Amino acid sequence: MANIKAAIKHIKTSEKRHQRNQAVKSATRTYVKKARIAIAQNPSESPEQIQAAVSALDRAAKKGVIHPNNAARRKSRLMKRYNASINPS
Repeated sequence: MANIKAAIKHIKTSEKRHQRNQAVKSATRTYVKKARIAIAQNPSESPEQIQAAVSALDRAAKKGVIHPNNAARRKSRLMKRYNASINPS
C-alpha cells in the first residue's frame, strides 16, 4: 500500500476509472455479440443491432476506453460479416 497521500489518491482515482472502463467495455462487448448473433440468425433484421454496436464502439473510443483504431477495426469486421451474410458470393 502506498504511504504518500498523493499516491493513495491516485490509487483511488485509478480504481474508479478502472471500474468505469470495465463497465463500458462490457457493454460494448454485449452489443457486438448481439449484433453478431443477429447477423447469423436473421441478416435482414440485424441493422438495428449493428447500429447499436457501432454506436457503442464509437462511444468507447471517444471516452478513451479502447483505441480509435481498435473501434474502427471491430466495426469493419462487423460490417464485413454483415455484407457477407446479405450477399453471399
